[in-house]
Order: sequence, then structure tokens, then C-alpha cells
Amino acid sequence: MATSTAFLPKGRNTGPPTPFVKSHTATGTDIGLSAENEAYFPGYYPGYTSYQSLDNTKIEFNPNVATNAGPDRGVSNVGFRANKYNPQEWHQNNYAKYYQAFADRNVSEQNRWESNRVEKETQDTTNRTQALSTKRLQERLHDVQFWKKELLREIEDITAETDLLVQQKRRTQRALDATTSPLHIATETLNNRELHRYGVDRVVDEVEIHLRKEIDLINNVQHLLRKTIEEAENQIKANRSAKHNLEHDWSNKFETDRADSKALSRKNTDVDIMYYPGAARYQEFQSTPESWAQNSHDNIVAAENQRMASIQLRELINQIIQDAAKDMREEADRVENAFARRIEEMAAAKAKLENQLENTLDEIARQENNIIELKKAIKDKEAPMKVAQTRLHDRSVRGGIELCRDPAHKQLVGEVLEISQSVDELIKQLNQAEENLNKLNDDRMILEKEIAMKSKSLYTDRDKCLPVRNAYPNINRLLGYSA
Repeated sequence: MATSTAFLPKGRNTGPPTPFVKSHTATGTDIGLSAENEAYFPGYYPGYTSYQSLDNTKIEFNPNVATNAGPDRGVSNVGFRANKYNPQEWHQNNYAKYYQAFADRNVSEQNRWESNRVEKETQDTTNRTQALSTKRLQERLHDVQFWKKELLREIEDITAETDLLVQQKRRTQRALDATTSPLHIATETLNNRELHRYGVDRVVDEVEIHLRKEIDLINNVQHLLRKTIEEAENQIKANRSAKHNLEHDWSNKFETDRADSKALSRKNTDVDIMYYPGAARYQEFQSTPESWAQNSHDNIVAAENQRMASIQLRELINQIIQDAAKDMREEADRVENAFARRIEEMAAAKAKLENQLENTLDEIARQENNIIELKKAIKDKEAPMKVAQTRLHDRSVRGGIELCRDPAHKQLVGEVLEISQSVDELIKQLNQAEENLNKLNDDRMILEKEIAMKSKSLYTDRDKCLPVRNAYPNINRLLGYSA
């Protein structure tokens, strides 16, 4: 509805109506009109005693005459007076009605204009907010699909890597099984030499040393391969655990993808949209976008770390198997070469053994003297220790402030500690010397028994041991292959 201009001055703005306050009375200062309205409602402002009517008739204004423009407008006063109204009262009454109609229209127009403005503003805000929400959902869906693809890629990678690791573990098990025969051969060879040699001929010679090295090597290889299999099993479990976390995360992303895709497809015209009281709230224990992305990132990084560890473990397993097979084959060759040299050098063994025996006896004598000196040195520390501890005891009777932690006290305590450390070091050296002396005495006994019965030793090495070693497995079996 257009704004009425019947009572407006020429050139007045017809935009949003000028707000003003209605009064309960129609007297000058109570009516509350703006200065803008004063020009065409002069009868209601202080200082105006007359005004020009619409027909240019000058009408005097009497402020003492009451008008019916207040809350009781429309209530006739005719019954309360005997005289008729004068023209001035008639015009005042008319202008009061004009004013009231104009004021009510002005308020109504102001309300309509404000309503239209608020309606358009709220509609624009709603559309803008919904568009922003749709954009945020699109961005979120893009993030979800991105992480879902990354998770799926890592799932495929770690699955393939786990399969390769399982195959490598099986190969390791075959390599472990292949070490049983070499261990049996080395043990049997060593037992033959132990059983068929007697007296001084039961020497820890080069052959025996290499045989024992071979046994130790095979035992170490078996231990290493078992440990490797255990590491592979643990890594397989870790891979599968990481894969489980990835699959769980991917499953959550899959459900989120469906939920966000469904939410993104919602339109204002959908028939299944409805009110959900309490939906617009922040739920407890919700993750943040940063923690949400960090969770998938951590799962992928953890899986990548496990996958890289698995790759490195496979490479390590391959290297371990190759090194183990190479070491075993080389040690077997050394044993066989030692056998050949031992058989050839058996005739000259006695002289060499006697020379070794002489050297061993000399070392035993020197070690015994060393032990005597060590015991004496330990004994010599008793008196200084007693003196230092007695001094500390003598000074402990000081009382009160005299019981001072002075330099002398610190020095005495340090002296006790130093002597104790010296004694400990000497005892350590003594124990080591006694242990070495025991080993030397064992070597002496062995060397003394090795001088005799060479013919029996030749028979044992040539006819008992070498034929057994011909059954040693080939390199392919040691590498964990079928043949």
C-alpha cells in the first residue's frame, strides 16, 4: 500500500515513514510529533495560535479547548454540553482525526516496511547459511573420500606386503629345517673323534675347533632363524593389526561417506525432511577436524611404518638366510680342509704338541707368580684401610658444631672408598687370573695326553669322519629352496 500524501508537504520523502510517538492527549507538547510534521499540523505545537485551513480560512487556535484525540477518541461529548461546537473546535476535531489516521497509517507502513526488510534479510541469511552449510558438507565429503581412498590404498599395500612376508617366513622355516642335517653331521663327527680317540690324543685340534665352531655356528644360525621367524610372526601380527585399524577406519569413513552424501543431497523440497529436536547441539566427546584427520593420518603413518618395517624385515631375512647359508658352507669347507691338513700333519703333531706344552707350562708359572703378587697386593691394602677407618672412628666422637664435614673428613672418606675400589679391582684381576690359570692347567693336561696314539687318531679322522661329511646338504637347501 502506497503512503498517503494528502497531508504531506510537497517534496517530502515517501520512503520508510518517520517514526513518532502517539500521545494520550491532543495538546501541543504531548502529541510528540516530529519537527517535520509541524509544518502541516501547526495546531498541535506550542506557539501556534492559528493556522490556515485547507480552504485558506484562518482559524484561531484556543489551547484551552479540549479535543477528542486521546484514548477516548470517538466518544462523543455532545451529551455533556448545551452549546454547539464552534468552527475552530470542528476543525480541530477534524485535524485530530486526520492526525490519528495518518499516525496509524505511518506506524503500519513502518511495520510493513520493516517486516519486508526483515523477511528479505532473514531469507537472504537463510539461503546464504544453507549454501555455506552445503559447501562445508561438500568440503567435508571431499575430505572423507580423500582419506577413504588413502586408507584403501594403504590397506591394499599392507595386504600385499603381508603376503610377501608370509612367504618369506615359510622360506625361513625351510632354511631352518635344512640346518638339521649339518648339525647332525658335525655332532656325529665330533662324537666319533671323542669316542675313538683316547688318552692324550683327544686334542682340541684344528679339526675339533672348526667342528665346534661349526656346531656353534649352526646353533647360532638356528637360534637366529627361530628368532627371525618369531620376528616375522610378530611383524605379520603388527601388519594385520595395522590393517585392522585401517579397515576399521575405512569402514567408519564408508559409513560417514554415506551419511554425508545423504545429508548433502537434502533439499528444501524433500518430503522426508522433518524437525529433530535436540539435533542442533554439540555432542559430547566429538572430535575436532584436526583430531579427526590426525587419526586417519596416524593410522596410515602407523601402517606405512609397519609396512616399511616389514619390507626391511624381508630384506633382512633374505640377507640373514644368504649369510647363514654362506657361513655354514664356508665353515664346512674349513672343517674339511682342516681334516685334510690334520691327516697330513699328524706325523709332525707330537713335536708341535710338546712345544705347545712347554709354552703352556711357562705361562702357568708366570700366572701363578702373578696370582701370588695379586694376593700380596690385596693383603697390603688391609693396614691402610684399618688406619683410615680408625681415624674416622676417632673423629666421630666430636660433638655439636665440632662434628664438621671438614676437608680432613672428606679426605678420609675418599681414602676408604679409594682403597675399597683398589681392593675390588685387585680381586677382579685375581679372579680373572685364577680363571686363566685353570684354563692353562686344562690345556696342559690335554696337550700331555695328545702326544700318544697317533695311529688311532689317523684312523678316526680318515675312516670314520670324512665319509659322514659327504652327506652335507647343498647350498640351495640351505637357502630355503626346495632343491
